[in-house]
Amino acid sequence: MSNENLILEKLNRLEQKIEEQNLLKKEVLNFNDACSYLDISASHLYKLTSQKSVPHFCPQGKKLYFNRTELDEWLQRNRQSSTDEIEKAAANYLIQNKRS
Repeated sequence: MSNENLILEKLNRLEQKIEEQNLLKKEVLNFNDACSYLDISASHLYKLTSQKSVPHFCPQGKKLYFNRTELDEWLQRNRQSSTDEIEKAAANYLIQNKRS
């Protein structure tokens, strides 16, 4: 029985990996795909769409669709600089604005 459970568990993991790969191939995602892609709950995504925080399409007034590339851009907004980047920028500023 444990061998059967192990096989079923491995098959489930394979199925999840295949579904993840299929999501990466799709350019337009439906609502459920977008939830999976963003790894957020349906209620949170509904909240984001109602606030117009996330780019989306609603062609027939009910169903929501998302452009995967736009979701990637949305995810990567408001980038935070690392400490090293901030220190380099500060050093460059001091060098360029050196007063004698």
